[in-house]
Amino acid sequence: MHDLIRDFPDHLQEALAIGRQAKLGVREAGYTNVVITGLGGSGIGGRIVTQLVEAEAPCPIAVHSNYYLPAYVGEGSLVIACSYSGNTEETLAAMQQAMDSGARVVCITSGGTMLDIARAKGLDHIVIPGGNPPRTMLAYSLTQQFFVLKHFGIIQGDFESSLAKAAEDLKSGQEAIKASAKELADQLFGKRAVVYSEAATEAVSIRFRQQLNENSKELCWHHAIPEMNHNELVGWAGGDKHIAVVLFRHKDDHARSQMRMAINKEVFAKYTPHIHEVWSQGADPIQRQLYLVHLGDWASWYLAEKKGVDATEIGVINMLKGKLAEVK
Repeated sequence: MHDLIRDFPDHLQEALAIGRQAKLGVREAGYTNVVITGLGGSGIGGRIVTQLVEAEAPCPIAVHSNYYLPAYVGEGSLVIACSYSGNTEETLAAMQQAMDSGARVVCITSGGTMLDIARAKGLDHIVIPGGNPPRTMLAYSLTQQFFVLKHFGIIQGDFESSLAKAAEDLKSGQEAIKASAKELADQLFGKRAVVYSEAATEAVSIRFRQQLNENSKELCWHHAIPEMNHNELVGWAGGDKHIAVVLFRHKDDHARSQMRMAINKEVFAKYTPHIHEVWSQGADPIQRQLYLVHLGDWASWYLAEKKGVDATEIGVINMLKGKLAEVK
């Protein structure tokens, strides 16, 4: 896991090369909506990309992590199915519904049943490197989704330069990022983590929560500002010193959200002294969010090391999949 996290900048560079060589079919006149379907490590890329492009996209983009898709999916829909293994049963079921509805389907996978279906049905597909835990391959799935959205006319911006610069900066700044991540892990050790961010960064908070779940073997939760100010903030009356707050922040967060965070910190401080702000770095939203992703990944690994747990092991998930496989 250490090496896979370390290689995230290299993965971004390789993913760009894969995307540039991808052969996708001729796009149709226009799409009324885009739906991305995927779960876990295969699905988080869609959530991050969706938030990064929503200000530019001319049609709605939704992420669905279930066996089914919304009723509006049909002709005129673009469905991006992401399954790293190619065997995620929920995603395969949603993909079949998309095909049945007449939607344009694009697959991003390393192989498995999804790739077999894509080839047999003549579906657009991009193949990414296999053989690793899906959560460690975020760079590949995330990058390919940018390429798919660009190819089909959903976005127009120059995401490639941003991703390339992010890879360069993350690689050159790796030691400083690791030092910050280790410090954060030390502060989280022995406490229950609560992750907050401005709403436009919620997907990155979800990523960190998932990494703490899988790598660090920790229960935690996340919420977004300003929504949490309308409910969860009241729940802090039940807070205590065993909770550690992590705030993911950008200097360009909405000015009113910045004010809210300052006031929220005053509320948190009444119940816990453990409040940790993590400020992003980078010239644009893609670079800033990937900085937070990479720092969070390292923090989850350092916390696993501090706890003495195997960051790679996911036995309980494999057990669940095995039991489901027994029932056809």
